[in-house]
This record gives sequence, structure tokens and C-alpha cells, in this order.
Amino acid sequence: MADRSLRGTGLGSKSFEDETGVEFAARQEVGYICSNKHEFSLTFAVEAEIPAVWECPRCGAESLRLDGTRPEVKEEKPARTHWDMLRERRSIPELEELLAERLDLLRSGELGPNYAATASSGKSRKSA
Repeated sequence: MADRSLRGTGLGSKSFEDETGVEFAARQEVGYICSNKHEFSLTFAVEAEIPAVWECPRCGAESLRLDGTRPEVKEEKPARTHWDMLRERRSIPELEELLAERLDLLRSGELGPNYAATASSGKSRKSA
């Protein structure tokens, strides 16, 4: 019998509670305008931190508040490249010395395109 009592109520989708005596939070309406001149407004709680930028619901462009509030400009660090990280670990003279060593190995034939393959096969021959 309990199975039939919930039939047709759309579980979780409808509330049969009465709204009498319920106090809603204080709200404020904030207007935005995008670069394509689409104006819209959103409702926020009075205590909420209002964002200066919002995505336009019509075109997806960045919209700014109508009251003139601009977003804070944050200082961005430049992206660190591989060269920057290498320079943190080694000085230019050290890098020049390493380059000279590698060039000598390449010119002598000790290093080359098949260096990794010959080095690993050379180890297995010695151990066998």
C-alpha cells in the first residue's frame, strides 16, 4: 500500500511544503553588459561577493557590470621556459663546457643517432 501512496508525485521534483513563515534572504539585482551591447541582470544575495565580470548568456562574451566596477588586474608571472629553468641550475660557462664535451663526443663518433642502441647491446655482449 505504501508503494501506491507515492505514485505520481514525481519524487524529489515537487515540494508540498507551505511557504508561510519562510523568510527569504535579502537580494540585490546587478546589471551587466557585454561587448555586443547585450544587457542582462542577475540576482545575488546582499552578502555575496559580486563578480565584476560575467559570461553573457546570449553570445558568451565577457560582460562587465553596469555600475562601472572593473575587475582587479592581477600581476601575472611570465611563463618559465626550459631555458630559464636550466639557467637557474647552471651558469653560461658551465653550459659552454658541457656543449664542448658533447660536440667532441659527437665528432669522435662515440655519440650518434644509434648511440643508445649500441650502448645497450654492448653491455649485453660484455655480460654474456
